[in-house]
Amino acid sequence: MSQQNDKGLHPRNLHKDRYDFEALSTTTPELKNYVATNPHGDLSIDFSDPQAVITLNKALLAHFYKVKVWSIPKGHLCPPIPGRADYLHHMADLLGRCHGGVVPYGKEINVLDIGVGANGIYPLIGRSFYSWRFVGSDIDAKALANVAQIVNDNEILDGGITLRHQEDSERIFDGIIAKNDRFDFTLCNPPFHRSAEEAAAGSQRKVRNLTKDKSKKAKLNFGGQANELWCPGGEAAFIRKMIEESKLHAKKVFWFSTLVSKKENLPNIYKALVAAKSVEYHTIEMKHGQKVTRIVFWTYLSKVKQKAWVKARWS
Repeated sequence: MSQQNDKGLHPRNLHKDRYDFEALSTTTPELKNYVATNPHGDLSIDFSDPQAVITLNKALLAHFYKVKVWSIPKGHLCPPIPGRADYLHHMADLLGRCHGGVVPYGKEINVLDIGVGANGIYPLIGRSFYSWRFVGSDIDAKALANVAQIVNDNEILDGGITLRHQEDSERIFDGIIAKNDRFDFTLCNPPFHRSAEEAAAGSQRKVRNLTKDKSKKAKLNFGGQANELWCPGGEAAFIRKMIEESKLHAKKVFWFSTLVSKKENLPNIYKALVAAKSVEYHTIEMKHGQKVTRIVFWTYLSKVKQKAWVKARWS
């Protein structure tokens, strides 16, 4: 596995150093409205302010990934870009280990993002940094329309991102992966919470941890839409369903993967992977500051079939 720096970020992560707010404000002048000197004497923003975080993301995408036009509808999830980038870099390393130690760049790599959201972060970063092709799926037509607009507004993304609407909220891969599709890996940031109430409480805790103000209320647009935040049974149930469906598409995907936020969910995830008769599965732990999350990835391809896949698809 790749070595991480003091912040826990991957060596190829463009955000492994501290944010240069002066440079970012030059790229995106509106960021200046949110930058101030913090109690430590450093330039920063108020990370509990949703609009400040959205504007920071806009600046990061423009400065590092040449995505000059980006916005999300009010109330949709605004993800932390460094952590999302790390997921892609670790998956790139996984592909590289199957490719003689060389990370594959270019349009030969085809990726499926389950739950692309309105922000489109994974395809935007992966298309810009690795030149991979992406399919993004979501049950929210409004979210897909927003990503389509982002793609249309940025020439660097042209031809590299397509979108598919999941019409059945009970399905994940079914109805999205077509008969002739081949994906080198899938990725997913599954709904974390088990209910709307649990999601609301989580948003409140997040704001209070950021501000150290126990009386401050989370703004409505801080956390994300319902389908982004919760589902019956939460993360564990969603991933279990994902594993069950993955069996039906075993020959169409090299590596399936998902984020796992709760460590206590891992034993049951591993049991589900054994029951599904996956050939191989692994876990990568990622630490970003005080937060620890994991990528679990699995395949149904034997080592022989893995080599055949690489030879046939990756030039």
